[in-house]
Amino acid sequence: MQMMFSRIALPVAAGMLSVLCANAQEPASNLDPVTITATVNPLASSKTGRNLYVIKGEDIAKMPVHSLDELLRYLPGFEVQARGPMGAQSDLVIRGGTFQQVLVVVDGLRVNDPNTGHFSSYIPVSPSDIERIEVLKGASSAIYGSDAVGGVVHIITKTFSHTGVPSQNYNASVTGGAYGLFNANASGYYSNDKLSVSLGGQTNNADGQPQRGIDGYFHLHTISAAASYKLSNHWKLAYRLSYDSRKFAAQNFYTTAVGDTANEKVSTWWHQLSLSYRNNHNSFSLQGGYKNVNDHYQYTPHAVANDNRSKLWQSLAIYAHEFSNNISLISGAQFQQKSIASNDRGNHTVNQAAGFVSMTAAVNQHITLSPAVRLDWNEAAGYELVPQINASYKQGRFQLRGSAGKTIRNADFTELYNNYNKTLVSSGQRVGNPDLKAERSFSYEAGADYFGKNLRISSTLFQRRHSNLIDWTTTAYADMPRQSNLSPTSSYALATNIAKMVTSGVETDIQWTKTYHEKHTISATAGAIWLDSDTKEGKSSFYLSSHAKFLVNGMLRYSNPLFAISFNGLYKTRDPQSAANILGQVTKEYFVASLKAEVFVIKNKLGVYGEADNLFNKTYADLTGAQMPGRWLMGGIRFNY
Repeated sequence: MQMMFSRIALPVAAGMLSVLCANAQEPASNLDPVTITATVNPLASSKTGRNLYVIKGEDIAKMPVHSLDELLRYLPGFEVQARGPMGAQSDLVIRGGTFQQVLVVVDGLRVNDPNTGHFSSYIPVSPSDIERIEVLKGASSAIYGSDAVGGVVHIITKTFSHTGVPSQNYNASVTGGAYGLFNANASGYYSNDKLSVSLGGQTNNADGQPQRGIDGYFHLHTISAAASYKLSNHWKLAYRLSYDSRKFAAQNFYTTAVGDTANEKVSTWWHQLSLSYRNNHNSFSLQGGYKNVNDHYQYTPHAVANDNRSKLWQSLAIYAHEFSNNISLISGAQFQQKSIASNDRGNHTVNQAAGFVSMTAAVNQHITLSPAVRLDWNEAAGYELVPQINASYKQGRFQLRGSAGKTIRNADFTELYNNYNKTLVSSGQRVGNPDLKAERSFSYEAGADYFGKNLRISSTLFQRRHSNLIDWTTTAYADMPRQSNLSPTSSYALATNIAKMVTSGVETDIQWTKTYHEKHTISATAGAIWLDSDTKEGKSSFYLSSHAKFLVNGMLRYSNPLFAISFNGLYKTRDPQSAANILGQVTKEYFVASLKAEVFVIKNKLGVYGEADNLFNKTYADLTGAQMPGRWLMGGIRFNY
């Protein structure tokens, strides 16, 4: 690990040196957006002490992607381990963590499902209502609590963030292609000085490409409605109702068995209510959320299906006070009730509560400090004190930053109780462990950024030290803690606490945009990340060995009044894995790319496009057995008003 750390320290040090050697008195650029994710309080990203990436909602429809998880896989340094295309299912990974270690937040409220982190990419918001997506990399548990280990994905919507500026937008698109592909979406957004309303729906459907005895079909639908209203100059009320349904072929999503011809349907209801108050120096918000998820998983057409219904109730109160232009204080309280009713996992309920305090203090015109501390209580795991501090030094267009903090994660219901109610569990299946302890880790990082007029470069060196990390490990029958429904001649994947693990890495992100003669625009993003995970206990675990060791990804787009071309690509290397019985293979490396070309029939209103996903027809899988599609050709029309 020390040799690897030396190798990665050199490029990040060189990046920092090149950043700091330029003229430090040039003004900052619009690539330094205001963010609320790092500190809850609106703050320029260069003052947070954190590495953040922000993408505007208006740019999502322009890229060759069909769902939010497909978009995320091309954001700099963000890894998505996809099991199926166009939103069927994906695991989100930041800085080499497991998929349960990324927290997804919508307008301040968490949407991670208490049943399993596999559903984290099912974000119950219409893409058309997205104002921006903020990706915060690194430890964030001091403010957000459990799961915010590798980072936070925060979706901020137009409706809930409405500030009283009148606007309206209506758009629709239809896409058709090979393998019975039919995608469509339509949405509308309207706002005046008091009212903001959005309504949108999206559907992705295909018969799917051939798999082992079945086709990889999917039928994915999302509909979302939201409204906010300014009750007075200081008070605002907002509400969202969303429904998300995903039915898809799930062959070898969770097993490497030959007989696996699984299908799955996941349906979600999401309610979110917000009451907020703001004046010159004080702000207060009270939010409530309710999430209901039905998961129907059938291993084979003749097998008894697993039916899981999970519920998440939550409330969040935040008070912020601005003492001066240089000092602000934020305090908050949070409550969650997580429950599951399942013929496979049983019936369980867990309550959780927390309080946190965060301060942002500008020591002078260059230095900003943001300490935070959270006291978290979980009725199963007890109390946990979670501190963090972020610091930044900004001089002109350049920044040095650092962060250190503790993170926590409590086991989900799948890790605790999977396969507990079955009569007999066959060999190789995953078995939960109710004796799991909560994960703890300590993360620290140091980085440097350059904020130019058209260019932003960020480099970060980081390390995360885990204890009691949870993953699935191959375990013989004799070593299983509970044997009542297991076969004595079999082995299983047991949810286990791994004593010690250290993840080290370096990441570099680049954003560049340039407009020529106000008509020709080129924009590009790129990210590279090197990772090394050293397991001190020496156990072979599933998800910890699946993350990329080296990842390069990005997006490139050129547009003018007549046409636009967009290109996405990613390259990754990782530990190879194979399952000979199903001819499943995770290769040591792969490169995959997508291309979209659009002609504007009516300027800024009507476009016709063609697209090729997996342009070079690469055979690849992110997880053993979950084969991803080959080249997929499609085309369609897009309307915007």
